[in-house]
Amino acid sequence: MGGARIERVILRRKTLRLPLPVGFAARLEGQTVCAVARRANYLVVELSSGERLLIHLGMSGWFRINPAVLEPHDHVVFEMSNGKVVAFNDPRRFGFMLLLTADEHAAHHSLARLGPEPLGKTFDAAVLAAAIARRKSSLKIALADQHVVGGLGNIYVVEALHRARLSPKRRASSLVTSKGVPRRAVYELVDAIKEVLKEAIRQQRRTGDGNPFRVYDREGERCPRRGCRGTIRRITQAGRSTYYCPACQR
Repeated sequence: MGGARIERVILRRKTLRLPLPVGFAARLEGQTVCAVARRANYLVVELSSGERLLIHLGMSGWFRINPAVLEPHDHVVFEMSNGKVVAFNDPRRFGFMLLLTADEHAAHHSLARLGPEPLGKTFDAAVLAAAIARRKSSLKIALADQHVVGGLGNIYVVEALHRARLSPKRRASSLVTSKGVPRRAVYELVDAIKEVLKEAIRQQRRTGDGNPFRVYDREGERCPRRGCRGTIRRITQAGRSTYYCPACQR
């Protein structure tokens, strides 16, 4: 889509999680895509009109490029000037699309509240320590808060905590000294977060490929850490499943 003009927008459904904006197709058609970027769990398509197309994939949304035949769940189809056809497919319809002006984009509540990008240069031990220094909640719940880290989902919080040998039940503020200085565990946690995300990007796995994770959804299995004799347990925190090894995660 980048650099191409949107020739035609086919709306095969007018409502996803939210109704599509009024005049959605007309506002997009004829616009050139200046850039396609990501912010946390959102895709941001910058248009020559100055507007931004904000996209969230939800639980099951994805894009099919040049599909031979449109499927029932191809809800929004973009025909581009470069000959590409981009179809947004979302069986569960938890995704959504919004059209925002530049000012609306800068102040949009879903974006303005986000913490630093976990793979960005601004995310380091000092930044994480400052964000959790006064947190009385558990470490798992703190990391899942989008104010703390933007776009770090439940699965990767679980995986990073196991890699860093940290208990998800531990109080978040315990990783920081009384003067706000990050303890060694914060540095290890930041490294673990970056490692699990980079690994996920390299693997590009999709639902149905099998379980690629070390501990997530592995309740009752032996801990994969070499030399550890622990067994993976599952608990619920803030309504989400947490998997961890009580033997090596402290």
